Amino acid sequence: MEGTRIALIPAYDPDEKLVILNFELILAGFDVIIVDDGSKETHKGFFEASKGAVILHHSENRGKGAAIKTGLGYIQRNYTAPYTVVTLDADGQHTVNDTKLVCERAEETGRPVLGVRSFKGEVPLKSRLGNRITSLVFLIATGMKVGDTQTGLRAFPSRMLPMLCGIKGDRYEYEMNMLMVLAQSKYEIEQVPIRTIYTDSRNSCSHFRPLRDSFRIYREIIRFSASSLVCFGIDYILFCLFSALLGSAAAANVTARIFSATANYELNRIFVFKKDRQGGSALGYFALALFVLAGNTLIIALLTSVLGISAYAAKLIAEICMFIVSFTVQKLFVFSSHKAAGRRVHT
Repeated sequence: MEGTRIALIPAYDPDEKLVILNFELILAGFDVIIVDDGSKETHKGFFEASKGAVILHHSENRGKGAAIKTGLGYIQRNYTAPYTVVTLDADGQHTVNDTKLVCERAEETGRPVLGVRSFKGEVPLKSRLGNRITSLVFLIATGMKVGDTQTGLRAFPSRMLPMLCGIKGDRYEYEMNMLMVLAQSKYEIEQVPIRTIYTDSRNSCSHFRPLRDSFRIYREIIRFSASSLVCFGIDYILFCLFSALLGSAAAANVTARIFSATANYELNRIFVFKKDRQGGSALGYFALALFVLAGNTLIIALLTSVLGISAYAAKLIAEICMFIVSFTVQKLFVFSSHKAAGRRVHT
């Protein structure tokens, strides 16, 4: 697909790098749209110096996700498809050559494209560690391997913009939510290697707040873990009780799971995935619960009869093994708002 190339840059308190980036992008043939996300007055001059770009303003800082969606909304209202949108950061971490590279790949394939950094060389520890953690979390949650879940360099064909505007999240969690939605949708993700650039060893120009923003990114999995922990407590206590009463680990496991699965469904529906009660989700959940129960019971039987491990220890091991399976299926299928299909990653 060919058409207009649009560079969308969310910016909060930028410096001269924004001005240089804007100039280079325009020379490379991009229409540039910059969203001032409530920057301080001392930084307003850098927006004014970005000649030739469309500058959109937030009256207060609303977050990177909100800034991206503001830009996407403007593009939908003012451009006629086909076009390709590339989002990139204002801090000098993305080169114009790499921007052109991901844009060209999106034009060739009609798919969303991620510019993936290698994280080799002098990379701030918090950036290297943060990316590895989020990549692992994403792999666990979706079964998809993405080399750089935190990249701000992403390209999209025009047909995807309505979906992108509807994704939840106003701050850094928006970009992770975007990947989760893509994993559930019909869109296949392309990955293109790009340069890894940091202006200093501490990445001091980043506005990422480690504790608050990490919680925003991981909160769905944190809530799921908390829900699972509560219901595991219910399940384990009942398992121990019924084991003593019934004298059978298998019978105790089935009986305890009936009670804990009902509690887990309601907790996940209300607090984790925030969905209304629907027959489809209930049916899907309890079908999953039966599968997890069967797998749980089989693991316990193998551990106790073959390896001679106590029923109480075997129960703990089985629960850990089935945790990842349960979260992934619930996220992608049971409580999903999107139809999962074609979830492949191309490199």
